[in-house]
Amino acid sequence: MAVQLDAQLLEILACPCPEHAPLKAGTAADPRADYLTCTSCGRSFPVRDGIPVLLLDEAVEPTAG
Repeated sequence: MAVQLDAQLLEILACPCPEHAPLKAGTAADPRADYLTCTSCGRSFPVRDGIPVLLLDEAVEPTAG
């Protein structure tokens, strides 16, 4: 299932990493995943019940490769 967030909300959300980069829906491997991915650091944050969980402890680190 793809992330269903209001476009205006997605525009103002930012990664909690020091760069505070914008987020995009999905992951690199699965654009329809229920995650928001940082355009700078590559961390992916889960979206649970329509609520983005923007905690670094909950983030999925990008895979090296």
